[in-house]
Amino acid sequence: MVFELIDNQSQTYYLLNLFADGVFYYLPLLLAVTEAQKLKCNPILAAGVAAIMLHPNWAALVTAGEAVHFFQIIPFTLTTYTGSVIPIILVVLVQAYVEKWLDRLIPKAVKLVFVPMLTFLIMGTLALSVLGPIGSILGNGLGVFFTFLSTNASWAPAVVIGGFLPLMVMFGLHNGVAPLGVMQMADLGYDSIFGPGCVCSNIAQGVACLVVCLRTKDGKLKQIAGSASVTGLMGITEPALYGVNLPKKYPLIAAMIGGGCGGLYAGLTHTHRFATGSSGLPAVLLYIGDNSMTCFYNILIALVISAVVSGVLTYLLSLKFEAAPASARKGENRQEVLAAKGTAAPEAGSRACEDGIIYSPMNGEIITLEEIGDGVFSAGVLGQGCGIRPAEGKVYAPFDGEVILVADTRHAIGVRSRDGMEIMIHVGLETVELGGEGFDPVVKTGDLVTKGQLLMNFDLEKIGEKYPTVTAFLITNSFAYQSVSLVKQGRSQVGEVMIKTEKP
Repeated sequence: MVFELIDNQSQTYYLLNLFADGVFYYLPLLLAVTEAQKLKCNPILAAGVAAIMLHPNWAALVTAGEAVHFFQIIPFTLTTYTGSVIPIILVVLVQAYVEKWLDRLIPKAVKLVFVPMLTFLIMGTLALSVLGPIGSILGNGLGVFFTFLSTNASWAPAVVIGGFLPLMVMFGLHNGVAPLGVMQMADLGYDSIFGPGCVCSNIAQGVACLVVCLRTKDGKLKQIAGSASVTGLMGITEPALYGVNLPKKYPLIAAMIGGGCGGLYAGLTHTHRFATGSSGLPAVLLYIGDNSMTCFYNILIALVISAVVSGVLTYLLSLKFEAAPASARKGENRQEVLAAKGTAAPEAGSRACEDGIIYSPMNGEIITLEEIGDGVFSAGVLGQGCGIRPAEGKVYAPFDGEVILVADTRHAIGVRSRDGMEIMIHVGLETVELGGEGFDPVVKTGDLVTKGQLLMNFDLEKIGEKYPTVTAFLITNSFAYQSVSLVKQGRSQVGEVMIKTEKP
């Protein structure tokens, strides 16, 4: 309609709207599948429960308006769930526990029949009697809140998302925020909560990474930053974030400021998108709608602000941080830390722990990154390295160095070697969700350690009941090395040579 190419009374216009709205009509189905995958329950059963809530026969009962009682006892609240978000989120959250309980309770011989049947019976009842109505009430309340925000504080969501999305991505919080934009779009027909801030943040990340590519003297980093900046500008920022901006820190700070500034403009001008899609440069077309080009023009201005601010700040900060090779700075900082602690650095020629060599930190089976089975780790966006399937719940120092990170959730430890190599040992997949349960680090940030010194104890059996225990071992500043070679695979003992590196 904006370009007046199609008559809004025509069947073509009607069908195009059908194409666009189909996703939102069956949104609970899509949410059920993705949430089930996240909660590690059966996505097919979750979709089946969502289908119960969307069934035309249930819609007919709601339309009829007569009281509905299951087995003449349990009352079902007459509420439609088409295009809803919160109800199915609550339902699948409960279903994950019900399904796992049934899986443990029912004998294996009849599990295939009775687990799905009882899941549908229990969750169908809970969905239509308790969880669905509660979710509907919460959804309506959020709709009122969205309306208030769009009228009185439209700038706030875009600024928060634009400025802090990289941190949200690092901790997985964006998975909880993104559905709010989808919910707003389902309720109001547009998204001003997540979309504008997200695209501003992504463009800022891509531009900051591009400036690093232009400024760095490191050939390998230049190659990584060049390709990562392109994918960032297209809306996929993980390579730029984990491969360049986060390890170097200053481009991340610049990108967060730039994204926040662009988000502020988008918020103040009430910019919103009319459809969902990738949050990169092609996403600007999503801001054409409502018989106007205003949001399209405003998002272009917001992206220019994000790009200029992040680009200029990254360049100015690079004048300081790219003045000397990263390895030299890390070495100097290392000596300063050791001097402050009154401890001499180990001799460079020490045969006990050679520079550039990483020794196995665990007893177990060494595997390649690809075999880990996690998208981020296996793709190497956090750094090159390997995986280890632990044989016992202990982690040891892979070389002489300094502890630079003990995660608040205690599942990961970072160590820097005397020659500036930074590694992260991440025990298990998605174990951040345990909140530290089952992990017992015996060192703290700033501690000096020697090769083979115990860093952490963890409950291998307890953690393994909930999550894969395969441990990712990553060189987070691997861009500073010409080659990273895994020289040991299969069964390994603590202290055996595992990885060899070579600097340019």
